[in-house]
This record gives sequence, structure tokens and C-alpha cells, in this order.
Amino acid sequence: MEETKKNKRLKKEGFMQSVLVLMISQLAIKFLGLIYKIYLTNKEGFGDTGNAIYSSGYQIYALLLTISSIGVPNAISKLVSEKVAIGDNKGAHRIFKIALLTFGIIGFVATMVLFLGAGYISNVILQIPESELTLVALSPAIFFVTIASVLRGYFNGREKISVTAKSQTLEQIFKTVLTVLVVEIVGLATNLNTTLMSAGANLATTLSVLLSFGYLTLYYKLYKRDLALEVKNSVNYKHENLLSVVKRILFVSIPITLSAIMSTLNKNIDSITVVRGLKKFLTEAQAKSQYGILSGKVDTLITLPLSFNIAFATALVPTISSSMARGETESASKRISFSILISILIGLPCTIGMMIFSEQIINLLFPNATNGSLLLQISAITIIFSVLSQTINGALQGLGKIMVPAITSTIGLITKLITNIWLIQIPEIGVYGAAIGSIINNIVAFALSYIVLAKTIKLDTKLMKCVIKPIIATILMGICSYYTYLLFSSIISARIATIIAIIIAIVIYVLLVIVLKILNKEEIKMIPYGSKLIKVLENIGFYKQ
Repeated sequence: MEETKKNKRLKKEGFMQSVLVLMISQLAIKFLGLIYKIYLTNKEGFGDTGNAIYSSGYQIYALLLTISSIGVPNAISKLVSEKVAIGDNKGAHRIFKIALLTFGIIGFVATMVLFLGAGYISNVILQIPESELTLVALSPAIFFVTIASVLRGYFNGREKISVTAKSQTLEQIFKTVLTVLVVEIVGLATNLNTTLMSAGANLATTLSVLLSFGYLTLYYKLYKRDLALEVKNSVNYKHENLLSVVKRILFVSIPITLSAIMSTLNKNIDSITVVRGLKKFLTEAQAKSQYGILSGKVDTLITLPLSFNIAFATALVPTISSSMARGETESASKRISFSILISILIGLPCTIGMMIFSEQIINLLFPNATNGSLLLQISAITIIFSVLSQTINGALQGLGKIMVPAITSTIGLITKLITNIWLIQIPEIGVYGAAIGSIINNIVAFALSYIVLAKTIKLDTKLMKCVIKPIIATILMGICSYYTYLLFSSIISARIATIIAIIIAIVIYVLLVIVLKILNKEEIKMIPYGSKLIKVLENIGFYKQ
């Protein structure tokens, strides 16, 4: 009995350690991504128009990347973790090797499609001819990202999530540094040619992918000796023929990839419909600028909160798969319920914060291109539903309901497509129609996924704990931070006042979460260093000893 408790405790610590590592990594990635986005948007000769060219090409690349690899890490992670859970390390490694071959072929085909089809895609589909060079520059990256995704999935399934986190962080560091260097060099050489600078920015992406791939390959070679020993000591191994393993991999990866495709298509719908719809009552230059605001500034900011939350969604898949393989349903239920609560606690304040301070945030980060505050304000509503969908989809994939996220995302996407086509062409609405479409999309997808999850496994998501108390904490945080901004902006610069107000908001919100006891003692202990924190809270009287 004591040994079982110890194993559960160790497993819990392993889950939260993975979450912490991924969260730190994603925060670093988003912060670095924001740096180069700020640089590009404020760069002379780039701005909102450059963002339109850069983003339109990048979204097509992201779509092909999604088709070839985005669902791969979670799929491989799920299959490998299930094998490792029963001691079949040999079977886990065989899945990895076959996946490497399978997705290597798929990645190569996707690379060639982007390279050979760049002209048609830019001229006919996007109707932004300047994006052709950005597509060509990005095309080699698809193959290497696909192979890297298999490696990341294998390491995740073997509970070596820190490897994935480090490789992604290194990739973003390379991308940030190389983006600035390449764009500066191209700008100097071409007298600030916007098209060529946009292509250079995407070339930096390809170079950073190659360097990150090199890191993963090196780590795998160093890890190979330990791996060989584990494979040699494998138990419960049952040989499967090549075709059977490929079918199993695709059976899991295709639905997960479809779900990721739907998420990527959300932005592709914007890249295809926004400029096309706006050109009915705006000039082409104005339409591109509006799309550049949406894709370059607004989308960058509203995806920042996902970096806090994606750690739970990623760590849930192998953890829940392992728990279910062992028959530990209660353990899986607790982790899912806890992750949903944390997602709410992350998503709500980010939503309200960006709605209140949309203008101040735009002015702070993009002083040379300050348009877009109302668009950010409207788009911020999607944050809470996006983070919840992210966690719920991870839970559903871990539970084996791998088709559900794909189906719910598809339904949500259809609503966005209809909304975009209908609203964007109305002059009084324009680009705001894309934001409204994203809101409806995320609400629909979240609601459908949650209904299925609640029917699949018992959840501890009480109304008072998960909705009412977090809303109270968020409202009080918003009021306090807003009046803090008003006070300080009257005596110091608006930018410094914005930073102070955001810091005050974070502090007040954390205190309110503690005061309202939204997290119980067991949940606080699940947080890294939670055991030490609960002792402090007990000593000052917030919780009984």
C-alpha cells in the first residue's frame, strides 16, 4: 500500500514537473516571438504591409506543416507511453522507427508541394503575389520539422518532455536572432524592399528549424546507448508487421492532425477571406494593411496566454494514456479536472486584461504602428475558450477519443468560414468580422468538446469553484488594475503606467485566488513547490493545519 502511494506521488510530481518545464519553455518561446514581431512591425519598410506578406505565406506553410507533422508528437507520445507503461520498450522503439520513415516521406512530399506550388498559391489562392518568395524560403523547413516532431513525440512518450522543451526554446532563440540579422542585411542590401525583407524573415524560420533539428539528432545519438539497454530488457513485446504498425500510427496521428489542421485553417481562412473581402470597398494596400494588423499584432497577442496553458495539454496526453493503460481512472480524472481549473484561472484574467488594456498594450509594444486596439479588444474574447479547448482536446486524446477534437474543430471552423464570408464584406464591419468569426468558432468547438469529455469521464468542475469564484477574482483584478492605470498615467508616462498596472493586476489576482480558496490544499500541492506554499498559507491562517 505504501509503495502504491509512493508511486502515485512520484507520478504526480513527474506530471507537474513536465508541466513546469513546458510552461517555462513556452513562455520563453512566446516572449522571444513577441520580440521579433515587435521588431518587424516597427521596422521601417516592413510594418503592417510586411506583416501581411510574411503572415500570408507563413499560414500556408503552417497548414502544410500541420498536415505533415503537427499531430505527430501527441500521436507518437500516446502510442509510446502506452507501450512503456507495460514495459514494452522494444515495441515503443519500433513505433518510433517506423514513424520516422512514414512521416519523413510525408514531410518530403509537403516540402515539394510548397516549393513547386509557391507561384500558384501566392497569385491565385492568397491573391498576394509578393508572398511567393516567402513560401519558397519556408519550403525546406517542413521536412525537417516533420522528422523533429517524431523525435519530440518519442521523447514525450518516454517522459523526457524537457528535451522537447529545450529544442523548441533553442529554435525560437535562433529564430529571433536570425530574423533580426537576416532582415537587417536584406534591408540594407535592397534599400528596405518590403517583399524581400518578408522573405528574409521566413528564411530565418527555416534556418532555425535546421539548427533545432541538429540539437534533437545529437541528443538522440547521446541517448542511444541507454535506449539500447532498455530495449534489451523489454517485456511484454509482441511483434507486429510493418503495415500493421503504420496503420496504428496513422489511426492515431490522422485524427490528432485533423484537429490541428482545423486550428491552423482558422488563420488560413483569415488569410484567404480578409484581403479578398476588404477589397470590395477598400484599396488593395488598405486591405493588406488591415490583414497585417490582424495577423501581425492581434493574433500574436491573443495567442500569448496559450503558452501558459499548452503545457497542460501536452503533458496530459502521455500521462492520461499511461494512467488509463494501468486502469487508474481516478488519477486521470483528477489531473483532467485540475488542468481545466488551471486553464480557467489562466484564460479569464488574460481575456479581461487584454479587453481593458488593448489600446495601452498596442501603444506599448508597437509605438510605430498603433492601429488595432478595437480589433484586439474584440479578439480577446477568444482567449478563454481557446485555452479551455486546448486542455480538453489534450484530455480527449489521452482518453482515446482522438476523433472528437477533429470533429468539434471542423464544426467550429465551418461557422467561422460562413461568418467571415458574410461579415467581412460589410463596410461597417470589415476586418472585425474575422474576429467575430473566431469567437463563434472557439465557443462552438469548446462547448461540443466539453460535453463529450463530461460524458466520457467524471469531472470535478463545480460551478462555484470553477466559474463564479474565478469570475469574481477577475472582475476585482480588472477594477483595481484599471484605476491603478488611471492614477499612475496622470503623473508618469502612459507606457510605464501600463506596465505597473499589469504587474499590480497579476499580484492582486494571485492574492484573490488564495483568499477565495479557489484551489484546495491537494491542488496547491500539485503545483511545483506547492508543498512549501501550503505550509506558508497554513502558518498565516488561510488553510487549517
